[in-house]
Amino acid sequence: MNKITAAITGVQGYLPENVLSNQDLTSMVDTSDEWITSRTGIKERRIMKNGASSDMASAAVVKLLEKKNIDPLEIELVILASVTPDYVFPSTANVLCDKTGMTNAWGFDLSAACSGFLFALTTGAQFIENGRYKKVLVVGVDKMSSIVDYTDRTTCVIFGDGAGVVLLEPNEDGIGIQDHILRTDGSGREFLMQPAGGSANPATAETVENKMHFVKQEGLSVFKFAVTKMADVSAEIMEKNNLTSDDVAWLVPHQANLRIIDATANRMGLSTDKVMINIQKYGNTTAATLPLCLWDYESQLKKGDNIILSAFGGGFTWGAVYIKWAYNS
Repeated sequence: MNKITAAITGVQGYLPENVLSNQDLTSMVDTSDEWITSRTGIKERRIMKNGASSDMASAAVVKLLEKKNIDPLEIELVILASVTPDYVFPSTANVLCDKTGMTNAWGFDLSAACSGFLFALTTGAQFIENGRYKKVLVVGVDKMSSIVDYTDRTTCVIFGDGAGVVLLEPNEDGIGIQDHILRTDGSGREFLMQPAGGSANPATAETVENKMHFVKQEGLSVFKFAVTKMADVSAEIMEKNNLTSDDVAWLVPHQANLRIIDATANRMGLSTDKVMINIQKYGNTTAATLPLCLWDYESQLKKGDNIILSAFGGGFTWGAVYIKWAYNS
């Protein structure tokens, strides 16, 4: 019997209809289209005015199951990455299963900020590789507008809302998820975090008044760490698997900042035409950026393509996953 690998056999995304452009932001904070574009590469982002993270995730999941002609009852496990869950509890994965009729599945939330999808993907892969399950959904979703202060120029220009989902199924032909390198450094929490709302700083009138439930970021420190760590781990996974730049068909980078994406591609020796980029349209959707890239570029992917997914997130978290793509669209 050949070794079982976890293959991505389907992908779907969801984006809210409401667009928040750079021009719109100029009426909210002291900024300009040129300032935002030159520093981030972002031109616009999507904002969900009504609804929760589970609603975006549900829309993506329903479309994927329809596309793959899969009964919701066939799904056995749902792992959902998010830093904007519907509630502290129950888990958003739990809510999602109820909203979509996946009542045979169990599920849980995973929090690793912008690296959440990578952490969830590798976790889900274990359940496929050990033969336990045949159909696992991995979701990345964030309603960042719910924790962004739209008077804070350093954060409000960056983030958007969105959801993406992939289906993992077993494969014995050597394609699918090949390897991963994941890292954390909790000392980075002081540079990028949501200070209140957890047990360290429970919600009080004072925490609300002091805007402690919004994302707080020390941009320069985060940028320096992200540029180094994301580039390093992407090069490391290539070296570990004896891949040259010619072997890699695509880099799927976390969409946080165009300069970080460029630095990672340069470190890997990849030309721009091998890099998935949609940051200009959606901004940073946190756990949703990687599956949204796969969804946007799905028609260009070919069976057997070597793909590197790479991310860096608050806290700090970072990592890379090496995949052999499983199908032609």
